[in-house]
Amino acid sequence: MDAIDQRILNMLQVNARTSLKELSKACFISSPAIAARIAKLEKAGIINGYHVSLNFDAINYHVKAFIMVQLEPSQKSEFYPYIQSIPNVLECNCITGDFSEVMEVAFPTTVELDNFINEIQRRFGKTSTQIVFSTSVEHRGIQFEE
Repeated sequence: MDAIDQRILNMLQVNARTSLKELSKACFISSPAIAARIAKLEKAGIINGYHVSLNFDAINYHVKAFIMVQLEPSQKSEFYPYIQSIPNVLECNCITGDFSEVMEVAFPTTVELDNFINEIQRRFGKTSTQIVFSTSVEHRGIQFEE
């Protein structure tokens, strides 16, 4: 990856809908050259996809939380498919420490969050939950030095 690829990635992470024309102007190369570089970055697996960032409050998902789950290794084969099927789970990561998984979730109400936590506890065991009051840094990508 060279400086032009890094500039393309920086711009696309800020706005995945940045036009080839805008990218071309910022990188001082032609639009077809930009398109070829993007295709190369996609083929190399550096660009995995393009996503929309939602305002959860605007769609009435007012409760965001992090739920940690303590799993036995034998439970993972049941846990992973189950968690992947729950649309409220925004992300789930296998972690070190006292808990083995941490999930970021969003729900319209605390009642719905509580129901989900109760289901997780019933099926898989111990949890610890932290409800988010505010977010000081929204999800962002890696900004490359150019």
